[in-house]
Amino acid sequence: MLFKDQLEFIRTHMKRNKMRVSTTILASAMGCAFLIVLASVGFGLHKTITEDVLDNSMVTQIEVPGRESTDDPITSADTDEMRALDHVIAVVERSQPEVEGQVFLGDRSIYAPTILTKLEEEKKAGLKLAEGEMPTEAGEVVVGYHFAEHLLTEAEMENEERTEDMGFKGSLIGQEIELQLTPYEGDAEPATWTFTVAGVAAESGKDWQVDTSVYADASWGPVFVEQLELPEVYTSVLVYADDLQNVAEVTKHLKDDGYYAYSVTEELKSMDTFFAALKAGLVFVGTIAVLIASIGIFNTMTMAVTERTREIGVMKAIGAKPKLIQRLFLMESAAIGLIGTAIAVVVSYGVSILANWIVPIIILSSLDGEGGEDVAITISTIPWQLVLIAAAISITVAMVSGWRPARKATQIDVIQALRQEM
Repeated sequence: MLFKDQLEFIRTHMKRNKMRVSTTILASAMGCAFLIVLASVGFGLHKTITEDVLDNSMVTQIEVPGRESTDDPITSADTDEMRALDHVIAVVERSQPEVEGQVFLGDRSIYAPTILTKLEEEKKAGLKLAEGEMPTEAGEVVVGYHFAEHLLTEAEMENEERTEDMGFKGSLIGQEIELQLTPYEGDAEPATWTFTVAGVAAESGKDWQVDTSVYADASWGPVFVEQLELPEVYTSVLVYADDLQNVAEVTKHLKDDGYYAYSVTEELKSMDTFFAALKAGLVFVGTIAVLIASIGIFNTMTMAVTERTREIGVMKAIGAKPKLIQRLFLMESAAIGLIGTAIAVVVSYGVSILANWIVPIIILSSLDGEGGEDVAITISTIPWQLVLIAAAISITVAMVSGWRPARKATQIDVIQALRQEM
């Protein structure tokens, strides 16, 4: 029997019992759809949390707090070696003196953290300016994005209600500011230095972060330490890779060289492990639904064998081999699983789109406008890999369910089958 004749044979018999076959296909589709939708929630949550981590992190940044084997600080020679590593575009050394910093501009003032760094390296690392230019002299500084709006007069400070008209209006570029530093400990008197604002840093990707810092050249570190009698200033080292895909390689290299190193890839690795287990569990639970649906396929194929006993006898009498008869029934059960899977995929995508549309609306309404405009949640995502996995499980289960009835069909006695009434 030609393959097209086999397909026609299957189609004819499926049409003969439309109601029973249709309900079996529906059960198979529901089981497969449940598997896809359930697992898609795991994929959706994984995508949401991963995007949130990437949006709220400097993805190419690697923190190097120190060495694993010693408490000795990282030296300039060490940072030079780090800069020589492949895929490293910048190594930033930041230090923050143990002082209280207050900035004055006319009758306005602000308490601002003072960060000492090499601004050329900061620029290589991706520090962008919303206004102005990077400093070219030691007496120039860059201020944080929110510096101006928190630069208040005494009257504005006393007003507990913040309004939009508060803060410094106009451009800070070229303005001379007085930076007064007061040590947290010791008997040294506060000291004041005058700087010129050369640039204003761009807004951070972290919406929650308020940046009112003053970024000054690292050469001021020894000056502050000597005049204010400060302890040795702790320096943190940040290494920047050229691309996210190279962060893991650079992080591993730094660890191999004996440094503590942390990057966003460490967090993503832990998340990937957790969500891999979660998605596997959801697929397992969904597979149980497919197995339950397979009972219907087993019953349908068993009934088909019983109803076609005489027909099977005729096929055997004219020379049909048992393997052909078994193949026909297996193909029929596979067709039920295939059609059910196709319907399930369409339904699953529809449910996924609906969930991603409705759930964020519900969340927004529950937040009553308090930060709800920033909510970006993906409830369900259906990657093509999930479709293939679900299809493989569904069709395999369908064929396994049809194997026993198909095997039974090959064992029918020809004489007994021909004696059976139509």
